[in-house]
Amino acid sequence: MTTQVSSDNATSALPATEESQGSILYVLFISSVAAIGGFLFGFDSGVINGTVTALGNAFNAGDVATGFNVASVLLGCALGALMAGPLSDRFGRKAIMIVTAMIFAVSAFGSGVAGSSAEFIFYRLLGGLGIGAASVLAPAYIAEVAPPALRGRLATLQQLAIVLGLFAAFLSNYLIAVTSGGAEAVFLLDLPAWRWMFWVELIPSLLFLTGVLFIPESPRYLVAQGQTEKALAIFKRISREAADRQVARVQESLHGDHKPGLKDLFLEGQKKIHPIIWVGIALSVFQQFVGINVVFYYGAELWQAAGFDESQSLFINVLTGTTNILSTFIAIALIDKIGRKPLLLIGSLGMFICLGALTYIFGASGFDQAGKLALSENMGTLALIMANLFVVFFGLSWGPVVWVLLGEIFNNRIRGAALAVAAGAQWLANFAITMTFPVLLASIGLSGAYGLYALSAFISIFFVVKYIRETRGKSLEAM
Repeated sequence: MTTQVSSDNATSALPATEESQGSILYVLFISSVAAIGGFLFGFDSGVINGTVTALGNAFNAGDVATGFNVASVLLGCALGALMAGPLSDRFGRKAIMIVTAMIFAVSAFGSGVAGSSAEFIFYRLLGGLGIGAASVLAPAYIAEVAPPALRGRLATLQQLAIVLGLFAAFLSNYLIAVTSGGAEAVFLLDLPAWRWMFWVELIPSLLFLTGVLFIPESPRYLVAQGQTEKALAIFKRISREAADRQVARVQESLHGDHKPGLKDLFLEGQKKIHPIIWVGIALSVFQQFVGINVVFYYGAELWQAAGFDESQSLFINVLTGTTNILSTFIAIALIDKIGRKPLLLIGSLGMFICLGALTYIFGASGFDQAGKLALSENMGTLALIMANLFVVFFGLSWGPVVWVLLGEIFNNRIRGAALAVAAGAQWLANFAITMTFPVLLASIGLSGAYGLYALSAFISIFFVVKYIRETRGKSLEAM
């Protein structure tokens, strides 16, 4: 144990430039390729935004059915996340990423050609498998190839890719709708515009598939499989630290010679799940219970309920996506300087204030003759500011930091399976929030819904203070 701590301290003491000299461009390249899975994660999640009304009309779906059309993908996400960890532990990160890229392509094509709700839900569930898998594979892979001094920034590429994917979906939806005259209008080849909104995803899907073919397997996975020679070769390309020393530390962290499996999630000799798993699950659930994906999935419907027309609502989505990207760059700049825990605290406090303000704004506003929320010009402007500030606080904290921590806090033996459990919990929480929003909107209104999200943000402050430990600058083996 003493030897391990001293070598970790020696590694963390190296200047970032020395540790990564000659390898940072290669590490950046392979991390960026893995993060394309995050881009598809974001695009596939966001493309539904702007098509909700068109889908409801195309398939003659009611409120509950429409909600399931949107939320069905999230059930696939939960299943994909739960499967990806064990499968990547058995067959490798790279092999499962290749399968994931294929799944994205099939889902994108199928969602666009669907002729019924049942067919559409099938392809969305299939796409969910890809999103769920990407949510596990990208942070695991990036964490396993990144040097400690750069791991926070490189792992944040996952969240940057997600928000870029969301933005790309919002922008392509907006451009297609404006060009055609609406999501239900006829577009190219005399087909409805909403179908083309899904087909755009074929482009990044094929790019991801091509890129994954050119990246190496995770060296830490190779060590766990006993393929030390291959692991040594990869460590030599991604770090200046002695490759044999890194292999030895990974072997030590595995605590024995059996391969990682689901049984490692439990405390040795007990039936209790390791406490760190519960921390990962709570991080995932709080990330969703603040209601961020209500903004991303139902943005057009939300702002139309607040009194804006379809074109204005779609443009607000683009503005929100831009805000999310800019705030993620702030996180990239700060995460390895001030740490993970301070960013989470700043984000929780900021989100609570913004969500509380939105709760008040929506609650204090009246309704028009059609029963829709009617915001005055000043209140509408204030609501837009608060909503985008909410996205800023999420984007610089809980958005990227949760993915960084999920890639860091689990040891080498349990990382794949533990990430799968945490990400699966995240998608189930996402499903619950997404599925209930139309019901909450119809029953207690925007004010009631946002009051619940504000409460979650408030509780998350105390969770971070008590249960989150700082991981900045530590090697994966040191944790």
